[in-house]
Amino acid sequence: MAAAPSPVSPAFGNTIVSTYPDGRKAELWLAADGAYTGQGRSHDPSSGHWSVKGEKLCLRQSRPIPVPFNYCFPIPASGFDKPWSGKAPTGEPTRITLVRGHLATG
Repeated sequence: MAAAPSPVSPAFGNTIVSTYPDGRKAELWLAADGAYTGQGRSHDPSSGHWSVKGEKLCLRQSRPIPVPFNYCFPIPASGFDKPWSGKAPTGEPTRITLVRGHLATG
């Protein structure tokens, strides 16, 4: 019996872009093996591991410094084909979209 596909599998090989109120963007790239890489809105790189907990995507940063907690945000119930609203780790509202390919805006 094959395992069910991950609810975030549409993001594999693509870029999750979070746009902040000031127009700056952060990018996130998920790998099927549970690793992620990212670039913050100030172009600072990060990496770690992702997991799905309930209906949320959770990130645990290991680089540049290990962070002892997860940052989680909702996985859109309607799928990744439409933009959705989220919150940055700072609490700021963001507009999140899935862009085809490995985009880097920095």
